[in-house]
Amino acid sequence: MIVIANILETVGNTPLLTSPNSNRADEGQLLFKYERYNPGGSIKDRAALFIVEEAERRGWLKPGGTIIESSSGNFGISLAMIGAAKGYRVVILVDPKTTSANLALLKGFGAEVIVVTEQDDSGSYHKTRISLANRLAREIENSYRPDQCFNLLNSEAHFRTTAREIVEACSGRLAAFVTAVSTGGQLGGISRYLKTYVPEAQVVGVDAVGSTIFGGDAEAYRIPGIGLSWTPDNLNVEDVDSVYKVADEQAFLSARAFARNEGILMGPSSGACALVALKIAQELKPGQRVVCMVSDGGDRYVQTLFNDEWMDSQGFAAYADVAEIREAARQLRPWSGKPAGNYRPELTAKLDVPESTLLLNAELRNSRLGLGTAVPE
Repeated sequence: MIVIANILETVGNTPLLTSPNSNRADEGQLLFKYERYNPGGSIKDRAALFIVEEAERRGWLKPGGTIIESSSGNFGISLAMIGAAKGYRVVILVDPKTTSANLALLKGFGAEVIVVTEQDDSGSYHKTRISLANRLAREIENSYRPDQCFNLLNSEAHFRTTAREIVEACSGRLAAFVTAVSTGGQLGGISRYLKTYVPEAQVVGVDAVGSTIFGGDAEAYRIPGIGLSWTPDNLNVEDVDSVYKVADEQAFLSARAFARNEGILMGPSSGACALVALKIAQELKPGQRVVCMVSDGGDRYVQTLFNDEWMDSQGFAAYADVAEIREAARQLRPWSGKPAGNYRPELTAKLDVPESTLLLNAELRNSRLGLGTAVPE
């Protein structure tokens, strides 16, 4: 019997899953990197733990300290879980779009929750949440702000762990990689690793219709855990080969289809990625592999994604069989074959990004240029 001393030791080393009922033998192999098996239930455990441990190493987060973060979902839950395991007070700023399931998990892990109701200039809540979180971090003694949107440790965590796991599991035989983008940690870190060590692999970003990470017109969208109104610093768009934008109904319907047809639970943003990855697999030859990031399980979306009445209230279909999902994938077209950035450098000052983030980012950029080592391996 394996005895694990601390729940945090189980973060990472998640499996790759096949999808034999949706993926045919005469095309590329579709593999899901299934992050639901992390102890906090999502891929966000990786960056959250990496950032917290670096803050501890530097003395920025001391015993009995407070972690303050803006998050309406998985990153906040990961921090709440880590805080419970390590004995920290955790304060998470959410917004009215945060699901009741996520609120229950945050509170279940002992986090204090503040609901931010003021919208920002894009009609979202990201900037107002971030600004308030930064103000609280300045006001509350012995507190630390992980700052997932601006802290480059977010992508560094995936460069050092997630990307390596994927490449090692595929024995270097990787034709394409697909993941969603919001704060840019996953796509930014993994794309940088692949362009360095597996340059022949195609990197595909998935965004929501209505998000402006890669430009375009801003619109409201329903997919949680995806999209932003600017390009995050964690992402270098030059490392991304193509971008697909997926509509709300396609994302939700695909997630439901993979649950019913493969027995694999995933959230709506992962449903969007799975649809795009199936498209890529259809274009690959047997023996070639496309890895798709499944960032969490669908159990956090039972009141929306897996609720027929909610789906109907949104005007979404409730069911699609394998043939319909395969055809929907086939019909997808890239939004951009040469993604452009929508960087907003003025937000660093406007949102009062913490000094700890600015210091770390400067050190990381210097280390990548060979000018020093910021964070030890």
